[in-house]
Amino acid sequence: MLQAAGGGLVVGTGAVGAWQWLAPDAQGGRSSKEFSARPAKAALSESFVHIMAHADDSLYFMNPELEQAIRSGAPAVTVCMTGGESDGRNALSRSPGYAQLPEKRAEFVRARINGLREATAHMATGDWLSPWTVEKTTLLPGFEVELQTLKAAPQVQLIFMELVEARVMRAPRKDSLRGLWLGATPGLTTLVPAASPVERTFQYSRQQVVDSLTAVLERYQPTVVRTLDPNPTHLPKQPHYADTPPVLQGISTHDHQDHTASAHFAQAALAQYWGRKHARPTAVDSYVGYEVATLPNSLDAATTAHKVEILDIYGWADGRDCGDPAGCGDRKVGNRSKDTRWSDNLRHRATGTQRWVQPLTDGRLAAFAILDGQAQCWTETRAGNGIWSKAVPAGGSMLEGQIQALRRADGTLRLFSVRTVLPTPDSAHRREIVTAAQTGATPGGAPSFGSWESLGAPEDEPGRSMEMGYPVAVEEQDGTVHVFVKNWAGGVSVRSGAGGRDWTEWEELATDTDRPVRVEDGLDAVVDAKGRVHVVAADTKTVHHWMSAGPGAPLEPAGPTRLPAATGPLTLAPLSGGGVRLAVRQPTTARVVIADRQAEGGWRVTAQGRSIAGYGRVALAQVGGTTVLAARDGKGMMRLSAGAGRPGPWQDGGVPHRGTAGIAQDAKGRPVVVVLGMDGRLSSARGRGTGASAFTDWVAHDGSVLSDLQTS
Repeated sequence: MLQAAGGGLVVGTGAVGAWQWLAPDAQGGRSSKEFSARPAKAALSESFVHIMAHADDSLYFMNPELEQAIRSGAPAVTVCMTGGESDGRNALSRSPGYAQLPEKRAEFVRARINGLREATAHMATGDWLSPWTVEKTTLLPGFEVELQTLKAAPQVQLIFMELVEARVMRAPRKDSLRGLWLGATPGLTTLVPAASPVERTFQYSRQQVVDSLTAVLERYQPTVVRTLDPNPTHLPKQPHYADTPPVLQGISTHDHQDHTASAHFAQAALAQYWGRKHARPTAVDSYVGYEVATLPNSLDAATTAHKVEILDIYGWADGRDCGDPAGCGDRKVGNRSKDTRWSDNLRHRATGTQRWVQPLTDGRLAAFAILDGQAQCWTETRAGNGIWSKAVPAGGSMLEGQIQALRRADGTLRLFSVRTVLPTPDSAHRREIVTAAQTGATPGGAPSFGSWESLGAPEDEPGRSMEMGYPVAVEEQDGTVHVFVKNWAGGVSVRSGAGGRDWTEWEELATDTDRPVRVEDGLDAVVDAKGRVHVVAADTKTVHHWMSAGPGAPLEPAGPTRLPAATGPLTLAPLSGGGVRLAVRQPTTARVVIADRQAEGGWRVTAQGRSIAGYGRVALAQVGGTTVLAARDGKGMMRLSAGAGRPGPWQDGGVPHRGTAGIAQDAKGRPVVVVLGMDGRLSSARGRGTGASAFTDWVAHDGSVLSDLQTS
C-alpha cells in the first residue's frame, strides 16, 4: 500500500517506482477559510458514485453537486475511466517552447490524478494536502485499478481505471472508449501512470469495462449515480473525416467523444446492475458537457467563483509544490477556468418536471419518480393526512429523468417518460417516448398501470432519436392528449391522441420566423381557463410561445414574447381569466423571474425574487389565489415561497433533494410541495398561509421531521 499526502507518495514496504513526499513550507499550502476541515460522519442511507471519462470532468460539469455530495458525509466515489494522457505535455499548447517539450504521458496522467486528488481533498476538508492512502484493488479477477482513499474522510474515494483516451475530441479513433463501445476494436489497453501501485497494463473488452463499472455499483450500492451526457447535441455543421470505417461513422456533437462513451458504458452497467439483486434503488443524473459553452450561464457569480477556486487547485494555477516530480496538477487547465464557459454552468441533461404529483379520485395524492430505471409510486395513506406509503413499482424499464403524471378529466392518470434502448446485435441504440395509462388500483390502494407503450420519437433515425428532449403533456377539454418534445433539429414536435389513444404521427410546430428556431430542452405546456393550449420553450436569446385560439384549435406561433434570455427550463401555470404565468431563471444571477401573459395577450416581467443562487427548473403553481414557488438554492436545498397573487419571500430552511419539486393541492385545499431525497426517500411540506413562514417543516415519508436540515 502507498500513502499519499497532497500530490506525493509515501512508499510502503515492497513498493517500487515511488518517492518520498516533500512537504512544502508552512506558507506554501492552500487553505480555505470558508470550508474548514471537519471529521467524516456516517451517512449510510445514501451513497454517490460519479462515473466520468477524464480527471477534470466532474469538477467542470458536476460541480457544485459533486462538492455537496463529498461534504455530505455520505460515501462519495469517483470513477475516472481514462488516464487523459493527451500528448503527455503538461503545459498549455500555446505556451512558449511547447512543441519542444518531451511527451511524458505517464507523468502527465499522474499530474492529473494529483490535481483531482488535491481538489477533492480541498472540497472534503479544506486542506488540499490532506493525505490519502493509495493502493491497487481488483474490480474484476485479473484486472487491477488504482484506489485512493482520503484519510480524513475515508468515505471519499477515487478509482482510476486508466484506459487510454481518444486523445482527440471528435475525430474517429478506434483505440478509444467510443471505438470499444461501437465494436471498432475488440480491446482497449490501459496506460500505467508514473509511480502507480498498478505496475502493468491490462486490456479490456467492451463487456469487461461494463463488468468493472457494475462491480463498482455492487460494491458501493449507490443511491445516486452521476454520469456525463449520453445524449449531447449535434454540431450544426458536421465535419468530414476521410477514410472513416463505417462502424465509427456517426453524428459529431458539441461534446468530447470520451464523455459520451463513458456515459453509454455507465448506462450499460446500470442496466446490468439493476438486473441483479441489490440492496437499495438507484437514481441517475447526467450532466451536459462542453455544450454548456454555447448556452447562457446558469450559475451565479459567487458559485462560479468558488467552482473556479477548486478548478485552479486541479490546474496547479499557483505552482505550489506538492512534492511530486510528475507535477501537482493539470497545466493544460491551469488558471484558465475563470475564462472558460464550462465553469459558469451546471445543467442536467434531464430537465425534470414539476408534474409528478397528482390527486387521485379519492382525494389522496400520488407521487411518481424513477428509481432503478422503473417508475415508482407513493400515495397518501388517507386524503390530506400528509403520511405517505412506501413506494410500489409502476412499471417501465431504462426510464430517464422524472416521470410526468397527467391527470385526465375522468380522474385517472397517464404517465410519460423517456426510455433508452441499449444496442444489441438486433437493435440499434435509440431513445423513445413511452406512456402508460392507469387501469385501476392495487390491493394496497396505489394506482395500477397497463403496459408501457412506445410513442417513438420525432425522428425515425436512431442516432437522431438520441437527442430528443423530455416530454410534457396536456389534455384538452375534449379529452385529446398532446405530447410535446424538443426534436433533433431544435424545434418542438407534437403527437396527439384522442382520449389518450389513436395517436397521430409526430408533427413539428410551425414558427413565425424565416430562420429555424433552435430551443433548449426544458419546455412546458398548460391549458388555460379558456381551454387554450400554451407551449413555451427558450433558446439562447428569448422565450418562444405557441398557443391555440380555443379548444380543439391548432397550435400557432403566438408572436414574439420579447422576454429576456433564460437559463433553459421553463415552468407555466394557468391564471384565472385565461392568462398564464411563467417562472424562469435569469442568466448570471440565477434569480427567479416571473412573467405573466394576460388573457388577451402581451407578456411582461411582473416579479423578480431575492437571489437564493441555485440552478435548474423552478416549480410554480397557482393554488387558489396563492402563487407557490419551489427552487433549488446555492447549497442544494429546496426553498419555498408563497404569496398572495404574487410570489412571497423565500422561506428559510430547506431539504437536500434531486430533480424538480412537485406541487399539488391536497384534499384540504393546501399546497403540497414534494421532493425526492438523495436517499430515494420522499419528503413533503404543506402550506399554511403566505409570507415568511408559509410552509410546515419538511416531513419524510417515514414520518420523521427534517427540520434539523434547515439552514438559513
